[in-house]
Amino acid sequence: MESKFEINGTAVTEFILLGLVETAGLQPVIFVIFFFAYLLTVGGNLSILAAVLVEPKLHTPMYFFLGNLSMLDVGCISVTVPSMLGRLLSHKRTIPYGACLTQLFFFHQLAGVDCFLLTAMAYDRFLAICRPLTYSTRMNHTVQRILVATSWACAFSNALTHTVAISTLDFCGPNVINHFYCDLPQLFQLSCSSTQLNELLLFGLGVLMAGAPVILIVTSYIHVAAAVLRIRSSEGRKKAFSTCGSHLTVVGIFYGTGVFSYMRLGSVEASDKDKGIGILNTVISPMLNPLIYSLRNPDVQGALKRVLTGKRDMA
Repeated sequence: MESKFEINGTAVTEFILLGLVETAGLQPVIFVIFFFAYLLTVGGNLSILAAVLVEPKLHTPMYFFLGNLSMLDVGCISVTVPSMLGRLLSHKRTIPYGACLTQLFFFHQLAGVDCFLLTAMAYDRFLAICRPLTYSTRMNHTVQRILVATSWACAFSNALTHTVAISTLDFCGPNVINHFYCDLPQLFQLSCSSTQLNELLLFGLGVLMAGAPVILIVTSYIHVAAAVLRIRSSEGRKKAFSTCGSHLTVVGIFYGTGVFSYMRLGSVEASDKDKGIGILNTVISPMLNPLIYSLRNPDVQGALKRVLTGKRDMA
């Protein structure tokens, strides 16, 4: 073997992504479904972002974070679905090695920001409900920007670490990925060198990237629940909990699928299940977020109506 990308004198410079289905007759159906899912997701999240920007009532820390979350959702689905649609149109299932690693990097970058942004939103709810008197000073514009910038910096470090680590592995044999995008578990299965250190790195950073935020989120909501239960009026309790329900639903979907994706490495037979989890991660979750945050929120609903009809609130 002359280099880590060669086998029998032939350079392995690309991978083959099998996609969601191999049956040719089903591929047009998959294309239509995911094309409209992409349009719906991008349209829904950009509508939420527009509502947050134009509606004065939504110029609060909670909606500042929600606007950032909407941008992340657009980015997350754009990293995976358009390239998959392009392969379905061209009937070409290959992806260059460099493009595969680039996709992996941006997917982990955006997913990592999601982890910390959801934590920042939980911290915001904690301050708003448990520390209302000091909320405006503890969650001022500077603090909001610092939290978002820190989220991006930590996620960048995580994504870059994984990308550099995967680039050190040897790929000298099979290059077929039973998935519709490039991700770490599938690439580990194709490597002809030991992936033990990479898997330990994935587990260790996973604990930091997901475990620590989950602990902070749970801790925040334990304090929130205790504070809400002390509210005497049922209407007051309902109002306080309503601002947290949407966030908790998104957290449950995001972390639930993430745990299944990365905390059960070593199972080769799990590839088909991974496709379903991948759809939840990259398509369903970003598509549901605008619905989750708007269904029970009259302020967001009103702002969305004004955005879609072009009317401004003159009050």
